[in-house]
Amino acid sequence: MNVQITDEHPSSGVDGVALRRWAVATLAAEGYPDSTELSLTLVGDDQIAEWNQTALGKDGPTDVLSFPVELLAPGVVPQVDVDGPPLLIGDVVIAPDFVRRQAEDLGVDPLDEMALMVTHGILHLLGYDHTDDVQAELMENRERDILDLVGRSRR
Repeated sequence: MNVQITDEHPSSGVDGVALRRWAVATLAAEGYPDSTELSLTLVGDDQIAEWNQTALGKDGPTDVLSFPVELLAPGVVPQVDVDGPPLLIGDVVIAPDFVRRQAEDLGVDPLDEMALMVTHGILHLLGYDHTDDVQAELMENRERDILDLVGRSRR
């Protein structure tokens, strides 16, 4: 799996190896092929606030945004031609400072919170959502299962 990590927030202090491990674990747990590609970008609060406004019409910074390339359904892996191009699923953008503050406010381990944001963002790319209670429960259960696989926990 190809996970391109870009750190546009020079003081993020985030471990790229851990980000990649969490991303790969999420994709593998969902059954995605090794040819799957996504990008993961770390940005400051101002940048994610701008994208939050532009993409979702919401004011202020947020923890994670997902920008899918394909319209995917939860639990359904698209067929990929092994001789064809890789499966590009989209982009996940995370604001590490926001995530750290959120972890502090919630009284949780900042690494658990960052792992959750990676997993949560990727699950959105894969078609999961939390617009109603049933969808939210399904997504949260997948997050717990995947985070357990990598030794992290969900709040």
